[in-house]
Amino acid sequence: MSHPTEPPPHDAPEAGQSRVDFEQVEGSEDFRRLRSTHRRIIVPLTIVFLLWYFVYVLLGAYAHSFMATPVIGNINVGLLLGLGQFVTTFAITMIYVALANRRLDPQAAALREQLEAVDHPDGALGDEPRADGPTPAGGPA
Repeated sequence: MSHPTEPPPHDAPEAGQSRVDFEQVEGSEDFRRLRSTHRRIIVPLTIVFLLWYFVYVLLGAYAHSFMATPVIGNINVGLLLGLGQFVTTFAITMIYVALANRRLDPQAAALREQLEAVDHPDGALGDEPRADGPTPAGGPA
């Protein structure tokens, strides 16, 4: 004989589910500020790199004599500009990492703390091993 069970309240998350309303988070001022900061970093870096890249491609396609101009020995302008593409890629990566560490990470950490406080109001983060539960594979027994 089966016994009907009462369903959990509508606002209570099921086991393993988050209490966070991600659509509400996406509309929050803190999240919008984080996205805005991210765009203010990414868009200019992307534009600068793409302009530089297309200048290089166009010079290679239409300015053969300029690109073939010797600089030192067999090294010409085209080779130096091509190597400059690699240098620019690494420079943009370092600039992004520095700006992300300084501007994005603090905002993201503050938002994460707010979300974890909502998701785990008792302070337990859920991914920490419990004394009464099973240990993860490879973990201490």
